[in-house]
Amino acid sequence: MKTVFIILGVLLLVFVIIQIYTMKTQSNIETYPYKVEKKYEKFEIRSYAASLFTSVKLTKEYKTSSSKGFSILAGYIFGGNDKKEKIAMTSPVAISLDDTMTMMFLVPKEYKKENLPAPNQTQIKFREEPAKRVAAITFGGWANDEKIKNYKMALKVALDNEGIKYSNRFYFLGYNPPFEMIGRKNEIIVELDN
Repeated sequence: MKTVFIILGVLLLVFVIIQIYTMKTQSNIETYPYKVEKKYEKFEIRSYAASLFTSVKLTKEYKTSSSKGFSILAGYIFGGNDKKEKIAMTSPVAISLDDTMTMMFLVPKEYKKENLPAPNQTQIKFREEPAKRVAAITFGGWANDEKIKNYKMALKVALDNEGIKYSNRFYFLGYNPPFEMIGRKNEIIVELDN
């Protein structure tokens, strides 16, 4: 019985060390820059700077396509390109919620479209997102299709209640790696009609 407690104690210690390490490394990751314009009870209005992304088109469902899209884009930034160059990971991972989903990784500021290495996989495209105003709603835990649908609807209702006009361009933003269990952050954002 004593051995079981020792093993559980060691596993717990390893778990805590991994979570602390993950949270610490997350704080050093470059993020999609924005400014908060106004906070409401359930959402906030933000302005995002124009930014460059790597992207890959996916099937419709988050559950079936998120890990595939992540693998393709991660392969590119971990050296799957013509220069075998490693590119820093950024946050959040963005997924457009259109008829087809597109997963996007923010390109670090040091790169321009012209000096990015060419991807080894032809389905990876570079996508320039213009500056935009959005509404954002935040939720915790692990994302899934149902949560994404529910928070998208909650954001629509909250915007309708405030009389704020919005487009049909919704995105899911995921901020944490899959093995990070504490303090998980996800968002649904929608571009506003100016």
